Amino acid sequence: MHLGLDLGTGSAKVALYGEGGERVREASASYAVRAPHPGWAESDPGEWWAALGRVTREVVGEDGGRVRALGLSGQMHGVVLSDAEGRPLRPAVLWADARAASVLDIYRALPQDLRLTLRNPITAGMAGPTLLWLREHEVEVYAGARWALQPKDWLRLRLTGEARAEPSDASGTLLYDLGRDGWNAPVADALGLRSDLLAPLTGSRSVAGTLTPAAAAHLGLPAGLPVAAGAADTAAALLGTALPENQIQLTVGTGAQLVVRSMALPQAREGLHVFRTAQDQGGYTLGAVQNAGLALEWARRTLRCDWEEFYTLARGAEPGSRGLLFLPYLTGDRTPHLDPHARGGWLGAGLEHDPSHLARAAFEGVALSIREALLLLPGTDRPTIRLAGGGSVHPWWRQLLADILGRPLDVLEVPGASVYGAALLAQSAVTGRPPEVGPPHTEAIIEPHADVDWSDVAGRFSAAYGALRGWFDRKQ
Repeated sequence: MHLGLDLGTGSAKVALYGEGGERVREASASYAVRAPHPGWAESDPGEWWAALGRVTREVVGEDGGRVRALGLSGQMHGVVLSDAEGRPLRPAVLWADARAASVLDIYRALPQDLRLTLRNPITAGMAGPTLLWLREHEVEVYAGARWALQPKDWLRLRLTGEARAEPSDASGTLLYDLGRDGWNAPVADALGLRSDLLAPLTGSRSVAGTLTPAAAAHLGLPAGLPVAAGAADTAAALLGTALPENQIQLTVGTGAQLVVRSMALPQAREGLHVFRTAQDQGGYTLGAVQNAGLALEWARRTLRCDWEEFYTLARGAEPGSRGLLFLPYLTGDRTPHLDPHARGGWLGAGLEHDPSHLARAAFEGVALSIREALLLLPGTDRPTIRLAGGGSVHPWWRQLLADILGRPLDVLEVPGASVYGAALLAQSAVTGRPPEVGPPHTEAIIEPHADVDWSDVAGRFSAAYGALRGWFDRKQ
């Protein structure tokens, strides 16, 4: 048996798989994301550790002695500053955090030849800019840190006592040279950042250590169990869904990701990201919609209803929400606008609108934001979009996505693609063989309805952001 641990933004998921890839058991536990100041997003790594202990014991049960290895996946871009033993020196700064917008000009002032080695837009929330902010605003914490780790890499340090990083997460830090496939020391030096904070790199499917006795007792597993390096959540999900080259895959969760994988390292494109996969070669192009389930959860809480009531409300309003718009940029935006200052909310409300229009407009706003990101992706010869991710399970929401995107959706039956990818990497680490994943089962194909033209609504949605952009900048 092999165990996958997925350290998500708002919850940890653990799943146990048999030798043939069949899922035996899975469970999850949530923890808080806090915003102590506007635009911040932080979590307590101690809460991650406690949640993983509870949920792993629940999943493993009496089968702990049968587990051969465990693998990790996790949220990208965050920073955990810790001491040598992995004790956090402050809360983790997450991908949705926008505080580093104030220091991005330091990055933009890099010589062009150095910027090109990053192959990614300069974005708040990534580890490099976050470290610049911490260096300037939390001098003693920065100076006293031994490691600056991605969330799942911090977890591995706690599990094994060894600090390591791996390419799929490292390539999303803005401190990585994708062409050379290693840490970007010239960029770190030019920025004045400490290169010694960056952990040594190892392959995603390598054994990166073994469970310490303390960690094993916490998880209910045998000490000495091999721990695979693992991968960033998106890279792990690509592995878990066996994404073919040049096929677009949409994952809807806290954010939404539109991904196209290629065997060669993709070229940089404006508004899009390029990261390494968990395989030995190639990469993927990513359209990162920062607010998807995050914005829908906020709208649901604001309307004070549970999820079933939220869907029922939204279905009660007509397409287009009677002219009401919802901008989902609650934590800024990455693709397509690359604007950490953008903010969200309903626009154009009148006395003719009721809660059903507010609910439907929220879903439409998220789908329209995904549509804008889709338009930036490199062209492919595959018209169908694969749909994966736990935030896209409701049939009505799936249909709305197909309608607004104007593309058929191939709904995959791969629950927990990231945690499955983590378990596959664990299996590969101990067998020495590349992960073997067959094509996933198609649960359904959702054809877009042709009776509603969304072009006018999409135009108004884009124009609303354009009209407000100057105000977003001034309110800072």
